[in-house]
Amino acid sequence: MQLRRLLVTVLATAGVAGSMWIMFRPGSTVQPPPAGVAATPAATPAAASPPVQPPPGEVMATLGQLLGGSSDNPTLSDSGPEPQLERIFAEIEARRLDSALQLTEGLIQRYPNFRLAYLIKGDLLLARARPISTFGAAEHAPQDRVADLREEAFVRLQGYKNKPPADYVPRYLLQMRDDQRYAIVVDTKKARLYLYQNDNGRPRFMADYYVTQGKLGADKMAEGDKRTPIGVYHVTSSLPREKLADLYGHGAFPLNYPNEWDKRQGRGGSGIWLHGTPSDTFSRPPKASDGCVVLANQDFDTLGKSVQVGLTPVIISNDIEWLSMDDWQKERAELNAAIESWRKDWESRDMERYLGHYSRDFQSNGQDYQAFAQQKRQVNQGKTWIKVQLNNLSVFRNPGPDEVVVVTFDQAYESNNLSNTMKKRQYWLREKGQWKIVYEGPA
Repeated sequence: MQLRRLLVTVLATAGVAGSMWIMFRPGSTVQPPPAGVAATPAATPAAASPPVQPPPGEVMATLGQLLGGSSDNPTLSDSGPEPQLERIFAEIEARRLDSALQLTEGLIQRYPNFRLAYLIKGDLLLARARPISTFGAAEHAPQDRVADLREEAFVRLQGYKNKPPADYVPRYLLQMRDDQRYAIVVDTKKARLYLYQNDNGRPRFMADYYVTQGKLGADKMAEGDKRTPIGVYHVTSSLPREKLADLYGHGAFPLNYPNEWDKRQGRGGSGIWLHGTPSDTFSRPPKASDGCVVLANQDFDTLGKSVQVGLTPVIISNDIEWLSMDDWQKERAELNAAIESWRKDWESRDMERYLGHYSRDFQSNGQDYQAFAQQKRQVNQGKTWIKVQLNNLSVFRNPGPDEVVVVTFDQAYESNNLSNTMKKRQYWLREKGQWKIVYEGPA
């Protein structure tokens, strides 16, 4: 909230925040505003205007705080408009507003439908004619839309600058199977999507992108609540743009919401996708979807090259937890030890040890713990030996206050009277310091 107020203060007093919503095109006169936005009085053409008035000196330190940080941080992704936005605001900080205007022109040339860029240009041009007292205070400016752009500017700059240290990873990516080339982690609080590569089992940061979430934020509970779900999901299919309405842009990747943990928690709804933006829109405000995660089309196209249908995990968190590599290794080792103990105890045919890995709150396929335990004891009576192999193991921690992990593997089961293979998914919950299985079933 403090940084948000800083941004509002800076834009309101820096002589660049008149929010005329005028669509200035490079080398042209005033053009019509974006669809649905009221036009405002024409600004004085740049060629006939005095130089842009520099912002008051007391604003500079505040803007410096907002832009603080080194731009050569090796963890920064240079995709998208954020690097240019940073340079524009740096020029404002240095009181080189004519240079900021030139950079804004370049931004518009590169992203013709980027409404935030037109807002900045309109305000810079307006500042040539008169001082600007507030951001988005023009008489006919739709304040809700101006507020959306103000928020987008804030989250873009903060998301671009505030990266975790290179030796920290999201807590959720405990183990990726060998053929899972990438994992996606979304931070709804920062309106940011992070792409991680599977580097011999260690998550390695690759890129990050601005995203839009549900109109009412995160933590989805019901159909139509305009919220984005929090949890561990997987891409289930790929929908090309030819089969979709223009609203979804260049395509969509549906997710498996609600998953088994969601259903257990009483969460409902459906149709949660990663998708692009309409053809006339570069990006949408931070909170503007019906619950989906939305990227600019160019970002969707780039991200799509890393998505594997049926394999790529998409972990959505309200505020990502980061771990040092040492702490990450400890959590990973602890979970792997619990899973291996479960496997060995199954092979041992000692039902008490085996069932000791299951929570008394276990539920799966209509069975509670008592029914499940009874069935396993009956089946075990006919076994003289059991061999279980777990291949392609992945372990992802669920975001949120409950300590839950999602474990998926290819199971090869052999015994004296049965052999089969299946892809299995389990949900483990820490109960009184011990990891217990609360659900298992086919993946």
